[in-house]
Amino acid sequence: MVDFLIGLFLATLITALFTSRLYRLLFWYSLNSLTLGLLALVIGARLDDRAMLLTGAVTILLKALAIPYVLKVLSQRFGLNRQTPPGIKTQYAIMLVPAILVFTFYLAEPISHMVQGNANYVAISISSLFLSLLLMIEHRNVAPKIVGFLSMENALFLLGTTATGGMPMLVELGIFFDLLMAIVVINLLLYREETEV
Repeated sequence: MVDFLIGLFLATLITALFTSRLYRLLFWYSLNSLTLGLLALVIGARLDDRAMLLTGAVTILLKALAIPYVLKVLSQRFGLNRQTPPGIKTQYAIMLVPAILVFTFYLAEPISHMVQGNANYVAISISSLFLSLLLMIEHRNVAPKIVGFLSMENALFLLGTTATGGMPMLVELGIFFDLLMAIVVINLLLYREETEV
């Protein structure tokens, strides 16, 4: 089940890279976050870790439901362009994605003996980090950059969850607080983009 959810997590992120509409991008981010929350619930149930179970539930509520809804409302309020064509041509992105995956599996090989769980999970987490960075780089509009930033946070959460067998609750609460601060900054960025247009 964990392997399936991690594969689905990576697949939703790759699909988001090739999405050219804002609401579809928000949908893929929501599905990516839902997969992450379900993964935290499965790992929490396996380890009998109540903090991880709570984190999975909060992840589903906050990242999979609340944040995409807030971003959709803000995009409607500020009248953002729903078409978000990527700056990188599709054929180049198709070549970049496997290159990133191969590179990160090669990069994670030396640390595979230090990881508590499966070493492939670390490689997938690092590749998700790079793919989120690519999502931020390839778009000119601010909304896809925001989704890329949030996806990068999901990749870091995945790395902490799978590599260490669960993060301390204090760290997870700190990450959620950072996300709330990021939403405030996002609101200001969207307002600034609207006033400049």
